[in-house]
Amino acid sequence: MRENKGPDFEAALAELEGLVERLERGDLPLDEALKTFERGVELTRHCQGSLKAAQQKVEILLKRGSGSSIE
Repeated sequence: MRENKGPDFEAALAELEGLVERLERGDLPLDEALKTFERGVELTRHCQGSLKAAQQKVEILLKRGSGSSIE
């Protein structure tokens, strides 16, 4: 069973892209822009963690695969 640690990678990335678009328009009041930026930082960290976990899984699988001999 998967622990609920936030949105999945794809949802987090989609939300992050939307936040970037809002910030790039430049029409947000300062308080809202700061909150949007803060949420973007949270999502970025979440995505980086998801990518790091996926990379570690791939490395483990590759090590397992290279350790077996095929005759």
